[in-house]
Parts: sequence; structure tokens; C-alpha cells
Amino acid sequence: MNLIDLSDADGNRCIVRVTGRYQPGVPTGHDILQADVLVSASFVDARLELYILQQDLDDWQNDLIELAPSGGATIGGDRGLSLDFFMFDHRTLSLSLRDPDRMTVALAITPEEGWIDDHHRRLDQVRATWPSEVVGTAAGTYGWRSGRRD
Repeated sequence: MNLIDLSDADGNRCIVRVTGRYQPGVPTGHDILQADVLVSASFVDARLELYILQQDLDDWQNDLIELAPSGGATIGGDRGLSLDFFMFDHRTLSLSLRDPDRMTVALAITPEEGWIDDHHRRLDQVRATWPSEVVGTAAGTYGWRSGRRD
């Protein structure tokens, strides 16, 4: 399921495709999502792995809500691979993909009108498919939320 799917008429594209849970059934890794990041342009064609925490989804949602020209949004973080989006105007985004172990790529994407609303729907679909099911019960101790589906 694509959490992020941005493309433009010039062939620039960035997809963050969630493929499932990192460690299903293991409380410490159950709510972490695995994703493939696919970035393509005339000068790059890359596929990288990204691990998405529930906090990353919350931050992405907040960034989308507040995104405006001269503002930015991020997914990933200081754990490795990160994607930073900067909005130049209502139509043009600068994407910086940084993987400290492999590469850094920057490209511009001019997505279709309404892309922010589309990405709110994508986020809702990811959360509905892989809801948070783990709760911290004490320092370093985790359990299942009530109502967890098996």
C-alpha cells in the first residue's frame, strides 16, 4: 500500500510503499512498519528500505496538515533513511532523500492538484490496515491493546 505516491509529467517519482509489519506478533517490533522507498528520475532509479514508527505516521500527518509554501514535511528521521519535502509554491516540491550509508538525492516534483488530500487518505488507509496494537505497560514492558485483532 502506497503511503506516499508523488509523480509528475517529467517522469520524477517518489513512492513509499508499506509492505507490512517489521516483526508481526512481537510486541517490540509489531507496530513498526516496513516500507520500500522507490525514487526515479532521469538520473536515478533507487529502491531503499525504510522502517516507519507510529510516531513517524503522526508526524507525517501533522506536517501534511500544516504544509504550505516555504514549509516542509519529513518522514523517517535520524534512524537512517529520511525523506524531506520542501514546498516552494503550491505546485512544486523539492524532495531530498538521505540514506547516510548509501546516497543522498535531491529532485523536484510537481505533483497533481489535490495531492495533499490524497495523501491524507493514503495515511488513513495505512493506519486502518496496520493499526497500532502495542501499548507500553511499564518502562521496557509492552503488551497488546485491548481489542487487538488477530
